[in-house]
Amino acid sequence: MELVVIPFDCLPCDLATFTINGKNSDKDDFGASNDIDSDNAEEYGCGNNVFQGKMPTQDVLDKYKITLGEYSTIVGELESKLDVGSCGWCI
Repeated sequence: MELVVIPFDCLPCDLATFTINGKNSDKDDFGASNDIDSDNAEEYGCGNNVFQGKMPTQDVLDKYKITLGEYSTIVGELESKLDVGSCGWCI
């Protein structure tokens, strides 16, 4: 499997490039970015922004022609690359 995950420099919680086997992909198929500490965030910022993977569906596996193991690898990479922490870029 060929996987490319590149966050934006100035918006680290979103992706400039996300492809699976050369196909443009949607991170929302694999989970979502969430601020899990918004009580400690600046106004319009994030206290601790992380990507949280979700359980796969057969539709997503079929859409990208990937296995369950590959799905897990993709989620791990998204969680790693989109673990922003405290951020004020949106301020």
